[in-house]
Amino acid sequence: MHDYIKKILGARVYDVAIESPLDPMPRLSQRLGAKVLLKREDLQPVFSFKIRGAYNKMAGLPAAALARGVICASAGNHAQGVALAAKKLGVTAVIVMPRTTPAIKVEGVKSRGGQVVLHGDAFDEAYAHAKTLEAEQGLTFIHPYDDPDVIAGQGTIGLEILRQHGDPIEAVFVPVGGGGLAAGVATFIKFMRPETKVIGVEPADAASMKAAIEADDRVVLDTVGLFADGVAVRQAGAETFRLCREYIDEVITVDTDAICAAVKDVFDDTRVMSEPSGALAVAGLKEYVARGQAGSGALVAINSGANLNFDRLRHIAERAEIGERREALFAVTIPERAGSYRAFIRALGRRAITEFNYRYAPGAEAHIFVGVQLAGGRPEKEALIAELRSLGYPLVDLTDNEVAKLHVRYMVGGRVPGLADERLLRFEFPERPGALLKFLDSLGVTWNISLFHYRNHGADYGRVLAGIQVPEVERGQFAAALADLGYEHVDETDNAAYRLFLDGQPREVASHAAAVAPAA
Repeated sequence: MHDYIKKILGARVYDVAIESPLDPMPRLSQRLGAKVLLKREDLQPVFSFKIRGAYNKMAGLPAAALARGVICASAGNHAQGVALAAKKLGVTAVIVMPRTTPAIKVEGVKSRGGQVVLHGDAFDEAYAHAKTLEAEQGLTFIHPYDDPDVIAGQGTIGLEILRQHGDPIEAVFVPVGGGGLAAGVATFIKFMRPETKVIGVEPADAASMKAAIEADDRVVLDTVGLFADGVAVRQAGAETFRLCREYIDEVITVDTDAICAAVKDVFDDTRVMSEPSGALAVAGLKEYVARGQAGSGALVAINSGANLNFDRLRHIAERAEIGERREALFAVTIPERAGSYRAFIRALGRRAITEFNYRYAPGAEAHIFVGVQLAGGRPEKEALIAELRSLGYPLVDLTDNEVAKLHVRYMVGGRVPGLADERLLRFEFPERPGALLKFLDSLGVTWNISLFHYRNHGADYGRVLAGIQVPEVERGQFAAALADLGYEHVDETDNAAYRLFLDGQPREVASHAAAVAPAA
């Protein structure tokens, strides 16, 4: 321990890194009833803590080793840290990245002077190729985590936390991948304040350090989930495992939905979009509080980075409310007759509906996929389930059903052969309580809804697709009802997508181009 303390105190990181702030999270603190602080490593020049360890390692290399150039394998943050450190030190850096690496990260490395070599489809292949190039070209390999100088560089975060917050700290939550950050932070904090807990946090589908500690030996996971790609490591490092086993108090695991909710929590308090691995510590902190373990001291979470692929936002936004237990998803069976929708919506009371998917099917029963906004978390969900069942609605809770959340919600629909007089309309609903009920009341029991698809996306207007059976002789009456309703709508009955995939009355579609061409 003393050797590491000396290394951390003498680490050369501030030539390129900043002393990142320790910011309060007032909204999350109020909600949890605890003082929550966020260590902002997302503000580093490469938007990640990785610059600390990479630069400290490289700054301490002999001149001859630096002159030969350095090499690393990485698909993200470490790569950018090595590239920037090499640029600062005036040396060549070769960065081997998988061919599947997002372009934003490849460009990030190139913009910092790194020579990118794309090889393989996964990190293991890139790592093997980097080791081959190291031997062939005499380059110096910079390991992303399993190196004492890298660990010491990351350990400066622990030093800063203790300097920035002199009052009691109950626990510091650290994201864990290979373990370099956790090992460095835990070693320093346990030396200076042994009463402070250091808690590692891993995704449930990539928990290599937790598995190693439980087995008292490093293990290799068969597979790892890639959502939190910054910590997707199949095996903890040898040195990092030794230190984490000694100095970490426990490892908490969290699922993808909890990570998405934590990304939203960080955004709500800082207006920064953390990457999934960056928000991992916040997710673990929330799980710790939920267990009833929180005491009186501050709770510190390290936001390890903000190198977020933009396309991840879609998934994060979709799952954040479920991860926060602010949304429940149900499959509910209702009678297949006019007026059933209205009765069910009334049963939900003033609760906001976040999703409503349905497609007519022959028979006496209809199955709907519905999302409901919750204010009271799990207890409110359980009370709502009991209430709906008491009213005679068979119900299946799909909130934690991965197939339902990932796929089935988008697949409710299809053709209904022989379905007569269906008109397809696209509406814009005002996004406020009661808007759906107003729509259903306007139809009364005159026309049957044969298809309904709605999902709240956070806009002022909800976008709704509805199929309604309207005999030709009643179309004038139907048009008048829509005019009285006052919702913006477009008739999509002749839309090529509907005719090809949903229409129960097969009609010829000459070509996609002709079908979607605007009218003259």
